[in-house]
Amino acid sequence: MEDHECENTVASQLNRITTRLALYQHQLDDPTLSGTHWSSPAASASTSATTTSSPRAKRTTTTMARDPITCHVLNTLTGTPAANLPVTLSLLTSTPGSQSPVTFHATTDADGRVKTWTPASSGSTTVSALLSSLPAPDSKTNWSVRFDVGPWYEAQGVESFWPEVEVKFTVKGRGKEGEEGWRHYHVPVLLGPWNYSTYRGS
Repeated sequence: MEDHECENTVASQLNRITTRLALYQHQLDDPTLSGTHWSSPAASASTSATTTSSPRAKRTTTTMARDPITCHVLNTLTGTPAANLPVTLSLLTSTPGSQSPVTFHATTDADGRVKTWTPASSGSTTVSALLSSLPAPDSKTNWSVRFDVGPWYEAQGVESFWPEVEVKFTVKGRGKEGEEGWRHYHVPVLLGPWNYSTYRGS
């Protein structure tokens, strides 16, 4: 009898751990969920079995403003988000009413993300305004995002092969969320002192 109870307890714990890991993975894969709070798996399971719903069992999402272009950096040396990393976003294509290059600055947050950008000079336009001023929904612009890797690693006592890492990419569209077939541009970077990789996220 005791063995059977022990097996049930272990199975229950494994099930909870597996469910939590799946939720964490889902949140990492979707940058729009970084302001989302999840209920415990046990609370969610009990809610689905009854007709009354508990406030704890509901998923609540905090609406967070984000620019049409965002990024996310993970430090592969430690397996943690690359927090407090200075990043520069530059528009490389000349657009009506702007002088190239137009630059924006940011610092990654505790989760290694940049959701909004600050214009490098006062009076400059925003990323959203730049894109929305383009003449057509299929307009293309070239951008670069540069990560100041060398000083960041040096401050942690780590030697880096890269003084900086720059990713250049093309953006198609005017950045209107939910309109004109726009797909958000998210640039994740897996960063190490001797290597890095990147891809287009969502």
